Amino acid sequence: MGGDTGGIERVYRRRRWPPGPYFVVVGVLCLNALIQVEHTLDDPYRTGWAAWVFLALMALTVLRVALEQFRAHTRVTAAGITAQGTLRSRTWAWHEVYDIRVEHAPRGSGRTPPQWLTYLYDLEGRRFLLRHLDDWQLADPYAEVSDLCLAAAPYRSLTWERRPQVEERILRRAARRKAWTWAAYGALIMFFAMLVLDIGLVATGRPEHVFLLFVCVPLAFFGVLGAGLRWYWTNHPPRSLAQQP
Repeated sequence: MGGDTGGIERVYRRRRWPPGPYFVVVGVLCLNALIQVEHTLDDPYRTGWAAWVFLALMALTVLRVALEQFRAHTRVTAAGITAQGTLRSRTWAWHEVYDIRVEHAPRGSGRTPPQWLTYLYDLEGRRFLLRHLDDWQLADPYAEVSDLCLAAAPYRSLTWERRPQVEERILRRAARRKAWTWAAYGALIMFFAMLVLDIGLVATGRPEHVFLLFVCVPLAFFGVLGAGLRWYWTNHPPRSLAQQP
């Protein structure tokens, strides 16, 4: 973080690299993916386009993560807040900012940092991540955000008080995010179920349906489950969402 910590001019950048196990896991996953791609390309009974597509997606993902480590940051000025992502940035004037909150990381109460992330909420209840304003880069993100809000108060035409209408929008959007997150988990489980089914088809000599099993079925399951959970949780928010700070 640069600038005077007691003033409004601040820049939050990466000061610490991700934990060592992150690189080990990424390396193992990439190595396994390359081995699987090589086996697929050497198999005359399988099409090679899927392997090349998967390899391209993996390379893009690794490139995005690498660029994010060097480019991503959060800048705070008297004019507002700028969140710089991997390729583009977004700026909010102070009158567009409803609240800044430190929340638990979406993956739950794991032991790997960061466990606490900082989000900006606008007046429509939309949530945006403020990168590097977390407990991995800062000793106390709560204290930092509290000090930041106090320093920003003279530049705002609004107070930091909660508004029932905006809180309702935030709750509904949180319910939708939760629904699609669980739908993604369900689609992943379905993908592995289809993998087991595919292995069974190969073992019994039955014809394979790769595109149907590994693309159509998981995507359809994702859409149906996500739509259902979104409808239910939007109308009946889970207690965990209703009790969010």
